[in-house]
Amino acid sequence: MSTPIKYAVFGSGSWATAIVKMLCENLDEVGWYMRSVYIKEHLLKEQHNPSYLSSVEFNTSQLKISNDINEMATYADVLIFVIPSAFIHDELLKLNVDFKDKIIVSAVKGIMPETGKLVGEHFHDIYGVSYENIAVISGPCHAEEVALERLSYLTIACADETKAAQIAKALASNYIKTSTSDDVIGIEYAVMLKNIYAIAAGIAHGLGYGDNFQSVLMSNAIREMKRFIKKRHKMKRNINDSAYLGDLLVTGYSLFSRNRMFGNMIGKGYTVKSAQMEMNMVAEGYYATKSAYDLIEKNERKDKLPIITATYAILYEGKDPKRIFQKLTEKLD
Repeated sequence: MSTPIKYAVFGSGSWATAIVKMLCENLDEVGWYMRSVYIKEHLLKEQHNPSYLSSVEFNTSQLKISNDINEMATYADVLIFVIPSAFIHDELLKLNVDFKDKIIVSAVKGIMPETGKLVGEHFHDIYGVSYENIAVISGPCHAEEVALERLSYLTIACADETKAAQIAKALASNYIKTSTSDDVIGIEYAVMLKNIYAIAAGIAHGLGYGDNFQSVLMSNAIREMKRFIKKRHKMKRNINDSAYLGDLLVTGYSLFSRNRMFGNMIGKGYTVKSAQMEMNMVAEGYYATKSAYDLIEKNERKDKLPIITATYAILYEGKDPKRIFQKLTEKLD
């Protein structure tokens, strides 16, 4: 009888909590690394995460929780990273165990700001993990709807089809439908970009633009996403698939979207700092905007990617959202 494959989730936010919930539907034991001693102790005592998705109750006998990242990296065969992109670099510096032969799954939704690399690229280049052992989790899927057990869809991308199917099976349930893809790089870029476009959608809403403009913004966003990804990773893909267009739409329109919420506050006149302080969760799109803009600066004309450029001008150059969006409306069709 073969030994069961061990899974561990790294991170304690809402998406990490949702992924642990999904895995608990199928596995006898799930590893969970969290930096916070308080969250660990509260979870073991009260059976729920005190800070995120607190309505989700866990059977703690299923959980192997640790505040030691090396203990969890040693324990698991499949390591699912759900630490925000702004913090993952420092967390990874704590690792001193060899995990290059393990399966690394990114559910980070952003680029490493220190290097400008995708999370998968970072694991490959710095830690020697084979691309065959790197996977990405994509939506369209909000953690809050997983908590409510509303029907949701996930795409698991991996160059090794067998591993993609294996991870998809571990996450699937009667309320989680899963599919697989081999477009690891394209989907990882899409996961990052959709958060930028969600911030733009939020800014538009905060400025008072209506549904008519939002639909134009989203239709331009998917074409802009296609151009951006194609420039960096040319392969056959259907940009209208759920992993690209579906994830963009749910992030751009949903009231659960923290990136849209962040953008909405900016549109209403909040400064970046005040919006960040008021939100309890990290808006990944803020960091993604700078990473994407830096990539554009090096490789192509900014006027071909006007939504990213406009969002960057507002968030990082302190430009007036109203004026920037007036100019943006002239560039969309």
